[in-house]
Amino acid sequence: MAVPVQNQLSQLDAARQLVLADAGLYPQIVQGILPIVGANAHLELRRWGADFLAETFSSPQLAPQEKERFSILVLQILRELLELPAEDDGVVKSVIQTAASIYGPVIRYIISNPHDSPTWDRIAAIKSNILRRWDTASSGVRVCCIKFAQRVVQVQTPGIVADPRRSEQNEVSLALVPRDHPLIPPSRLEPEALGLLDRLLNVFHEETSDPIAVDATLNCLGILIRTRQNIATRILNAILNFNPFKQANLISPMTIKAKLQMKSMERTTRTVLLNVLRRNDSGPLAGRIKQYVDRLMNARLEFFDEGSRKRGLPSEPTDGLDNAKRMRLGADLPDRAAPPPLPPGPISHAQLFTLMSDRGLSSFDVTQLPLDLIVRITLPVLHHIDQEALDLAVSAVRSRIQMVRKVQAAQAQVPTQALGDDEEDYEPDFEPTREQVLNQNNNLPPEDPLLEPPDLALGPFKLPQPPPLTPEETQQIGKGTISRVFSMMSVLDDPSASRRQKPGLNRLAGGSFDKDAWMTLITRLATRAPAGLEEGDLVVNNEEESNTAVAKENPNRSLSDGIRETLWKFIIEDFRVRIPIAISWLNEEWFNDRIQSQADKRPRKSRYEHWMLKILDSILPFLDAKDKVLIRFLSEIPALDERVLDRVKGLARDPERVTLAVNALHYLILVRPPVREICIDAMEDLYRNYEDARLPSSKILKKVRPKVLDETPSNPSNATVSTPPPPPPPPLVNVKSPTPVASQSEEKENLRSASVNGE
Repeated sequence: MAVPVQNQLSQLDAARQLVLADAGLYPQIVQGILPIVGANAHLELRRWGADFLAETFSSPQLAPQEKERFSILVLQILRELLELPAEDDGVVKSVIQTAASIYGPVIRYIISNPHDSPTWDRIAAIKSNILRRWDTASSGVRVCCIKFAQRVVQVQTPGIVADPRRSEQNEVSLALVPRDHPLIPPSRLEPEALGLLDRLLNVFHEETSDPIAVDATLNCLGILIRTRQNIATRILNAILNFNPFKQANLISPMTIKAKLQMKSMERTTRTVLLNVLRRNDSGPLAGRIKQYVDRLMNARLEFFDEGSRKRGLPSEPTDGLDNAKRMRLGADLPDRAAPPPLPPGPISHAQLFTLMSDRGLSSFDVTQLPLDLIVRITLPVLHHIDQEALDLAVSAVRSRIQMVRKVQAAQAQVPTQALGDDEEDYEPDFEPTREQVLNQNNNLPPEDPLLEPPDLALGPFKLPQPPPLTPEETQQIGKGTISRVFSMMSVLDDPSASRRQKPGLNRLAGGSFDKDAWMTLITRLATRAPAGLEEGDLVVNNEEESNTAVAKENPNRSLSDGIRETLWKFIIEDFRVRIPIAISWLNEEWFNDRIQSQADKRPRKSRYEHWMLKILDSILPFLDAKDKVLIRFLSEIPALDERVLDRVKGLARDPERVTLAVNALHYLILVRPPVREICIDAMEDLYRNYEDARLPSSKILKKVRPKVLDETPSNPSNATVSTPPPPPPPPLVNVKSPTPVASQSEEKENLRSASVNGE
């Protein structure tokens, strides 16, 4: 008795819930449902089976190895479902999605099994069936066909191989296919992929574009742009030549549906290009992409924002006060309000400059507002002020000032006019004597001393001196300043090649205010600023027999040494990039030591040697065999001695870094003549005491000191069988290079006895 379809669907739904809860049940469930959802099953079962397979192969919980194994099992069922006549669109869409998901795993299987031709025939038949439906199927099926074509293009074009040794972890692409593969040769797959890409991009060149196909194609092309750099430029050029609004002139009248379609295409195009620009904003097409996006936004405003704009002004005036039609309509614009007249009596400055009649605003105390708020209000007002209104206000204030001056002048003439009020007393020929004038001046009322301006002689104002800082406060403030400067150094950019100053004697150090200028300032603060203040710390006690330095307490010492310590830590954090800073700093230290020794003949400690050895000891453990930082450091520091060469020879203890030590010494021999002899001695020591360095050092000694090779037997490996091993390299603190244990004659005797014992 056959089980009803609804019962089967409920059981299949229960099985689906099981695999969603536990991905480990996928193998049993997938193999169990394949016979139920085949081409001969009921339509509802075929729909459920196609949806389940599409969901299964797109699930990230299913391991790639399981997907590859299951994809071979479902190929025949997918082919049969596609070849059914008049198949349901829902089944076809799910089958195409499943085919897009398994195309990569199937190609990986074919690469590993080049003689499995039936499997390749099945996937080729599925691909041909899907591509035939591309142009004639419904919109939903066409979208799935576009996704399948994108997946084919992605698999059949070369990709990036992350690890050639682990091919199973690399993305499936044409780069994994051998050139002599019998089933899928690259010479056949790549032209097919490029043809499908042209077919995808053809949607942008059609006169009447299908919005659904355009959106689906744009969404698929974003993945190809990100993963396939060899065809990304081709895709971007096609998108940049596409105009989503080209149908606006062909459709009349413009319907709401057409507007929505164009808006959808514009939004999808803009989103794809912005994502590309966000990932690489300095690419060769970044400028064109920005211009294209700006044009899209302007076109969108032109087509879609007409309804949201404000209504235009009417063609005729609504109140009869239009300036252009004033004479014809016989109406005049209302004049501006005249400023109120000045009140009688004494006038204050506030009343003089008040041009409004509102008592509330006039009595408002502006000083109650904060200064920053007044500035924020005043600046926009001054920016948008009417020039005509400003001119009228200035004229009004000017007329008021002139009127006040006239009133004050008239009041000053009142006492003199009071002397001759009566017309009868007027005598034109009368001239008062000097005594009469003085008597009249004495009769005048006394002047009010409060009205006279005070006679103040203001001198220059000086702020009081701040209290002196204690040594502890000085050290704390100095350390805070140093930490802020170095924190700023981490965010400053390196100067570009165009802005970098040219080296030479006429250059100005620290004049560009960039990262190099700040580093110059810091190094000179550490070396030159405390010059002359560190005498107690640098004096050497010559009275003691051991001639050791006596370190005296000096409060000025901690600040300069704090800068040096912070600078050393800053360099060691990324010494490969900041090695030029170390070289510049050590040159300043060496120069400061020389100047101090010339100014004061007493023996002093060398700060250059101390910090140079400290930097060298810090970077040596992290150098590898291919590092060129050591050679640059040794060639550009101002002075070298045996202690530096001892540390370089210590690298030869590591067999992998023997070449680094030999190359560094060889470079110094070639380019630094003052230290040539001690470098040759160090190279000879490498040849004698380090077995791994014997061969590379012999090539150099053959040119610079061939007598060393003449003293050594032709077969040094046999000569060292019975001889005692050489002494270990000296510690890093030794000043002189290690000397041979035995003399030359004793060494010859030992080598001769060793050769006899070997025979």
